Amino acid sequence: MSSPDIFDRSLRSIRRDRMLADFAAHDFLYRAMLDELLDRLGDVQRDLPEALVIGCPDGSARAALETMGKRVACIDPGFLAARANGGVQGDEDALPFADDSFDLVVACGTLDSVNDLPGALILMRRVLRPDGLMLAAFTGAGSLPRLRAALMAGEGDRPGQHIHPQVDVRSSGDLLSRAGFAMPVADGETLTVRYGDLLRLMHDLRGMGAGNMLTARPPALRRDVLMGAASHFATAADPDGRTAEQIAIVYLSGWKPDPSQAAPARRGSATVSLAEALKGKEA
Repeated sequence: MSSPDIFDRSLRSIRRDRMLADFAAHDFLYRAMLDELLDRLGDVQRDLPEALVIGCPDGSARAALETMGKRVACIDPGFLAARANGGVQGDEDALPFADDSFDLVVACGTLDSVNDLPGALILMRRVLRPDGLMLAAFTGAGSLPRLRAALMAGEGDRPGQHIHPQVDVRSSGDLLSRAGFAMPVADGETLTVRYGDLLRLMHDLRGMGAGNMLTARPPALRRDVLMGAASHFATAADPDGRTAEQIAIVYLSGWKPDPSQAAPARRGSATVSLAEALKGKEA
């Protein structure tokens, strides 16, 4: 028996489509994540000619990969986003591609709102060819602490869940290993963005399609609650009147296993003991 969805799949698609018209005005987070993923890909000494992009709010990922000489397919939770980039609509935990279809999967900015993250990672591994690479970036645990505190202060004793559950770097690394990736790596960074008021922050989140998509989401914020939250947010402002908000970004990478990959030496196969090696260093 499957567990109920945490995120409303239909609403997720709608939010992805609604953001398209003005996404360029709110794309700083997506841009930061994509730039980092492309930098990491640039360090890989492999051709990886067939690529899948998961999350395509604009054509930048496709264009960058095609510039590298790759053939690119796109998939996005939003119908209009997928169509605008010549892709298909679909969720990461239900990828509509055959096993061993791609050499590279780049997932940028969507895995924080997928219902079955472990299942999505398993499917991403399955659609890769042996020795194929997966790169991903998404917002993780620790994001939006000022917004979270402001909303809790505004709602008082009965706060609703307005911010999505978030996954930290360590848990993400464990999920990579459980999904069967070889050489799994999970790390992160924190992006600091400064806002003159809370409403501008919330406007940015809506503009990047990051509004509340929970199936069991609370009622819309009342005006008095919103004003109280905005006042609390302002108390954290720096002397210039701007409040620093933080967004934690999780980066993942892993390879589909292949016999050609380097493997750890079999336990007990060492020909020199640790004690002897240390003696050599002391000498």
